[in-house]
Amino acid sequence: MAEETTQATAPAETEVQVAAPVEAPAEAAAPAEEVAVPEKFKKLVTEIEGMTVLELSELVKVLEKKFGVSAAAVAVAGPVAAALAEEGKSTADVELTDAGANKISVIKVVKDALALGLKDAKDLVDGVPSMLKTGVKKEEAEELKKKIEEAGGKVTLK
Repeated sequence: MAEETTQATAPAETEVQVAAPVEAPAEAAAPAEEVAVPEKFKKLVTEIEGMTVLELSELVKVLEKKFGVSAAAVAVAGPVAAALAEEGKSTADVELTDAGANKISVIKVVKDALALGLKDAKDLVDGVPSMLKTGVKKEEAEELKKKIEEAGGKVTLK
């Protein structure tokens, strides 16, 4: 039981250690060099500084899964978090979660919206939950959601 507590504490400390170097550049470029980085973390900090926003996003997701923690503390990383949030706001994934009672109407909407054949549209609707579109503009996703819901289906934007 004590070992489980120690293991649960260690990842939280790791998250804080990873988050601290990312926060420093958010304040200003000069203070980042004033931060005393312990020798054992210099290589890690150097690698993190060279990462793009997308690579940092992937790293955060991996750390969340690996240690079972939330990136809420990491999300205060200033420009990095703002760039990730902006990227997340501009696009959405459209997932059909329920075909509803009027399945034929939903198939017609999916067929027209995705420029599919009748069989392909039917397969998507029959295989709920199914991803209809990924990485589309938020406005387009909302429009597709509205059309499908008017036809009787249920859609989730992710």
